Amino acid sequence: MILSMFVLRRFGFQVYRQTGSHIHLWNEKRKLLVTVPNHHELAKGTLISIVKQAKIEKEDFLSKLK
Repeated sequence: MILSMFVLRRFGFQVYRQTGSHIHLWNEKRKLLVTVPNHHELAKGTLISIVKQAKIEKEDFLSKLK
């Protein structure tokens, strides 16, 4: 699985389902569904889009990588 998915789990997202090569993550508290491609590498724009979908500040996302 990809690193971005693990970071999203730190923000309370859980795997909801998988459709083909995409994993759907659900956050019950925030009522948000985020779709993440199940690829080893993501394009910069794709990662930025995932962070925006999750309504997470870029700095907060990056701090969870450490």
